[in-house]
Amino acid sequence: MPDLPLLLILIIVIALVFDYTNGVHDSANAIATIVSTKVISPRNAVVMAAILNLVGAFIGTHVASTIGKGIVNPDVITGSQTIILAALMGAIVWNVITWYFGLPSSSSHALIGGLVGAAIAYKGWGALQFGTVVEKVILPLFLSPLAGFIGGYLLMVSLAWTTYKLNPRKMNKLFRKLQVAGAAFMAMSHGSNDGQKTMGIITLALFLFHQIPAIEVPFWVKLVCASAIAFGTASGGWKIIKTMGKKIFKMEPIHGFAAETSSSLVIIMASAIGAPISTTHVFSSSILGVGSSKRFSAVKWGVAGHMVV
Repeated sequence: MPDLPLLLILIIVIALVFDYTNGVHDSANAIATIVSTKVISPRNAVVMAAILNLVGAFIGTHVASTIGKGIVNPDVITGSQTIILAALMGAIVWNVITWYFGLPSSSSHALIGGLVGAAIAYKGWGALQFGTVVEKVILPLFLSPLAGFIGGYLLMVSLAWTTYKLNPRKMNKLFRKLQVAGAAFMAMSHGSNDGQKTMGIITLALFLFHQIPAIEVPFWVKLVCASAIAFGTASGGWKIIKTMGKKIFKMEPIHGFAAETSSSLVIIMASAIGAPISTTHVFSSSILGVGSSKRFSAVKWGVAGHMVV
């Protein structure tokens, strides 16, 4: 790691704090279902999620590039070295508030909103790259939860049709094992999207402080950001686990597998195109889709309404 100015070091530290709170806040995405259905112990679930979040954060840099140079124009905001600090503080405060109340909100949108707000405050609306914001933020904001809902619904219906003749005990045993694989896939996909967001923020800060010639993510940035989100995940987010795993509808292993698999596929595809989506919203919507396939009355829509708000 090169010698860095004190203010830049402060920004990097706060960015890593955000990454840590992201791990704490969003750890429920990967492990809520396997904890609520008692497939594995909470301790083992958290350890697994932490390791695979770490692995997932090293898969590509498309999302990091979107955050670093696709939301705001780096050349326009070059004169402000505190804009990243303002963006991070706004996102951290929102994460803490929603974590305290157990609300599965989006750390990703909090970070993007903080960056957009700080850029507008500094240089006005001209600081934004509207084309990328619409294509990779606004549209995925609405389409990814819809994809999660439809994917969860269709996968659950398919599983129900293909397994209805199986012995219930054998089926339950099978999907308890498959659910662990689904949770592992979910943890890795979460890291591939959320793990890259702070990488993009730190890389943008390095560029603004003239520490790197172009917005390309250095290896040490990948390493520290991946580690921070992994440590946050290891700390756990038990209030949100309770909301995701129990309050939406009562799940069995087959439901957990369907929700994890469908949401993971949506997240991986978003990461591949560089769209910084909300993994929380996608997974929540997948759970709603899975529950709706059973019957609409099986879902506690009041909880879903609170998430929408």
